[in-house]
Amino acid sequence: MTSPQHLLRNYHLHAKKPLGQNFLSDPSIAEMIVSRSGITASDVVLEIGPGLGALTFPVSRQVHAVFAIEKDSQMAAVLRELISENPLSPITLIENDILKEDIRRIAALAGQPLVVMGNLPYNISSQVLIQLIHNRDCISRAVLMFQKELAERIIAGPGSKDYGRITVMLQYCAEVRHVASVASHMFFPKPKVDSAVVEICFKIPDYPADDELFFSRVVQAAFGKRRKTLKNALSSSGLDITPHLAEDALNRVSIEPSRRAETLSIAEFVSLSNCLLKKYREISNAI
Repeated sequence: MTSPQHLLRNYHLHAKKPLGQNFLSDPSIAEMIVSRSGITASDVVLEIGPGLGALTFPVSRQVHAVFAIEKDSQMAAVLRELISENPLSPITLIENDILKEDIRRIAALAGQPLVVMGNLPYNISSQVLIQLIHNRDCISRAVLMFQKELAERIIAGPGSKDYGRITVMLQYCAEVRHVASVASHMFFPKPKVDSAVVEICFKIPDYPADDELFFSRVVQAAFGKRRKTLKNALSSSGLDITPHLAEDALNRVSIEPSRRAETLSIAEFVSLSNCLLKKYREISNAI
């Protein structure tokens, strides 16, 4: 692995802060991630933000194929040249913004569910996670690196200050586990915080919501004003829920209206969402 400092200098490039570019500078970290990821020769990997290929090439040696999506045209040009120097590498480079990419199209090209990997910039991490949740029927699992703060939110449990909307939405449909910690000095340029690798294995929800879009809106409303009680947070959201309706629904599913969003389990959020949805439908049918 050629150091990112050397590659950037050779191609007269620099890391772009707005894109959250911090490149792995220690090849042993990439090898460790590949080893712990459990990828096999039959897997097809979708890599988000390959950058200079620190993870791309070690991954490509272990799997059937890699689709690498890079937004930065300058980095894509460098990676394209590096790929051409390794003609046997099963890497397809796609120059695009992952948030605009059709993941289902890539899964169709692969002919099987994808394993998603990558080092995600903090500013789009939550958006990417929501995108993966919405496309989870064509994704088997994801092994992603996040800033430590977000990784802690993803794996948090009820009652924790880190427990929030993205935690609930992800744990609703996936098993999540910590894979590894990566110190900030393992990157160039060195970020201000450490990172962590997290594995996300998608599954059929243990407690299915009757309407996942509505479930998402309820969770968002509950955490929208997390210092408020659930009754007040729901009734002051954009869901058109009156204080009476909020209190009635909470009581019906045995949740104290005075509790706060961060104390609810996934099952309780689903029960609340299903109850509110039922009440909405009853009101609509009565009109």
